[in-house]
Amino acid sequence: MHETNHDEQAIRAVGPRLRALRKQRETTLADLSAATGISVSTLSRLESGARRPTLEQLMPLARAHGVTLDELVDAPLTGDPRIHLRPVTHHGMTMLPLTRRAGGIQAFKIVITDRPGEPDPQTHEGYEWIYVLNGRLRLVLGHHDVVLVPGEAAEFDTRVPHWFGPADGEPVEFLSLFGKQGERAHLRTRPKGST
Repeated sequence: MHETNHDEQAIRAVGPRLRALRKQRETTLADLSAATGISVSTLSRLESGARRPTLEQLMPLARAHGVTLDELVDAPLTGDPRIHLRPVTHHGMTMLPLTRRAGGIQAFKIVITDRPGEPDPQTHEGYEWIYVLNGRLRLVLGHHDVVLVPGEAAEFDTRVPHWFGPADGEPVEFLSLFGKQGERAHLRTRPKGST
């Protein structure tokens, strides 16, 4: 079974697209290697077109660049290096990536319209900071079950079981900053009573 001409063109276009994404985000091959687990030499060969990418390589590269696999493989070659933000919707949750830099803290705007059923807390490596823009956000974090309102924030280690969703059935909108383990968002605030 051989590939169609379109498939061959898409595969050939991946290398230049990978290089353009990395340059646009001012990321080094070493940074991208650390974020994906793919060696610097392999990344260099993928970008130059000397090596054909595999699905096992494309998945972590798409995640590191904050793009979908379709955007990475099948984006039209227009000469315009800009990547247009595309929201991803899954099970009532819409995520819009606000940053697309390999490694470091990633920022998302998230809107949850519906999250039926009982909370099902999950864990993973990293650290998260959330800030509610609109609506009421229910956050289940370990043994805590709290409701955050617009203007409130929470910060937590994602190795602690956590879940969030609308507190009252109405849509909730919030910002999420997510970093690798050990990266924390630090807020600078004045003590109460200071001017």
